[in-house]
Amino acid sequence: MGASLAAAYERCRALHRLHGRTYYLATRLLPAWKRRHVHALYGFTRYADEIVDRTEGRSPQERAAELAAWSAEFLRGLRGGHTDDPLLPAVLHTIQVFDIDLEDFRKFLGSMAMDLTVTQYETYDDLLEYMEGSAAVIGTMMLPILESTDRAAAREPARQLGLAFQLTNFIRDVAEDLQRGRIYLPQRDLARFGVARADLERALARGRSSEKIKSLIRYYTSVARRHYALAAPGIPMLAPASQACMNAAFRLYGGILDEVEAQDHDVFSRRATVPKWRRLAVALSCILAQPAAPNLSAVDIPQPREGAGLLDLRGTVA
Repeated sequence: MGASLAAAYERCRALHRLHGRTYYLATRLLPAWKRRHVHALYGFTRYADEIVDRTEGRSPQERAAELAAWSAEFLRGLRGGHTDDPLLPAVLHTIQVFDIDLEDFRKFLGSMAMDLTVTQYETYDDLLEYMEGSAAVIGTMMLPILESTDRAAAREPARQLGLAFQLTNFIRDVAEDLQRGRIYLPQRDLARFGVARADLERALARGRSSEKIKSLIRYYTSVARRHYALAAPGIPMLAPASQACMNAAFRLYGGILDEVEAQDHDVFSRRATVPKWRRLAVALSCILAQPAAPNLSAVDIPQPREGAGLLDLRGTVA
């Protein structure tokens, strides 16, 4: 491996370690030769996200131009052209090694572009359309690296796990996203729980949630847990060497929801994080455990309150 390619993989690993502590720890459970490829995919998605979220002193038009230029550089690299970008060589190499579907990358970049112009979503189906590119495709990108006995059967659980992880982030980061001018939780469900944008802004200013906001978060915690339940059967379909990693990621991201519940669904009082001791304990238990599906006792699905909407088997709000 050339020096520039090694440096690109190292840059992706550093981004992963700095910004994705939970996922980075889980990745440590993979065989060493696979880790750099997971870091490459994380680095690609993280850097695109940073372009979109780097709002200080930069207009949406400037960020759109930067994202378009970076996307063009990526496409040029796919065609075999030279790139001076510090991380793209690792991504391009990973795509080549595993023959990852390029359509997933197109969908991802499309969702990143949406973040520059779309600040809210009317329904959960609308949000799912965005999450298809921003989250579900991450799961399917990962499948060739993780390996599976039946990739076709594992595809839908992989999509669901991507959705579960991102919805967990949306729940945890309501306050942070609001500061960026975005509300990911759908407007129709906010209205159903009697929550307006002004209520969220008051909660941000006070540093605590109202009871109506807590009810909204409680409901969406149940939605996220449904996605986890739909994802769980896919983990035993992975190669045995990959199962500890994804079992740990499954449990650690689910643990963020546990922390949200432990603080009475008040996502404005503090950012819900899994304590370091618990992250390490989960990692150790996943190393020692026999390959198996995750224990769903950690992701039991509470019933939504009456009239709040039900989930169909695709994980959408009906």
